This record gives sequence, structure tokens and C-alpha cells, in this order.
Amino acid sequence: MPHNARPPRIVLAKVGLDGHDRGIKVVARGLRDAGCHVIYAGLWQQPEAVVRTVGDEDADWLGISILSGAHMTLMPRIMELLKQAGLEHVRVLVGGIIPEEDIPRLAALGVARVFGPGTSIPEIAAFVGAGGSHD
Repeated sequence: MPHNARPPRIVLAKVGLDGHDRGIKVVARGLRDAGCHVIYAGLWQQPEAVVRTVGDEDADWLGISILSGAHMTLMPRIMELLKQAGLEHVRVLVGGIIPEEDIPRLAALGVARVFGPGTSIPEIAAFVGAGGSHD
């Protein structure tokens, strides 16, 4: 099935103890308005629960928001769980406060892109292929 046969399906989640959710809610609404099918998993999610949601929802993308500084602990676990679940085809985005020096380390884990504070919704939407603008 061609990638653009349906709107991109994206699971968005906050993992760990980070309780700041204003940004991810803005992204969720913006991606929905851009034509994505958005599943917001909510706050304080365990990596196992997020990966289960990705599989259950047949997601194309997983977007994780991390402001707590725990990205180099949480993201390796999430990437490993995706692999174990046979979901390595799901592309992964990370948003939040990520030090520049950690971005190449996240890319080496398989993270498709890191979006920092101030990233525009149209930029994120174009990257995930909303509106059929990205193959």
C-alpha cells in the first residue's frame, strides 16, 4: 500500500515523570488539523505501554516529548522495545529540550528527527507527510 494511501497515523506520548504537556497538546492539535490521525497517549507513560499503543493503533510514527532530561535513558529502551515488537518500521520523532550533543546519539539509535522548542507545526507536519506532501 502506498505511504500516502491514508493519513499518517502518529502516536504522541509523554514518557516517564515529565508532567509538562502543553507543547505536545499543541503539536497533537496542529498535526490533526494538518490531516494526520493523531493518537495522544497522555502523560506519565511507561515505554512498554507506548510501544503497545503503537502496535495496537497501527501507527506510522511515534512522537515522544521529553523535557525531563531522561532522553538518553528512555529512548534506547523505547527503540529496543519497538524492535522486539517487530515495529522497527515505525519512524520515531523526539521533541523537547534535547542538548545538541545528544541529537547524533539519538539518530544513531534510529530516531528520525529531533524537534526543539520553537519548531513550527507546518515543519513537523511536512516531515511526517501530512497532506500527502512527503513520500
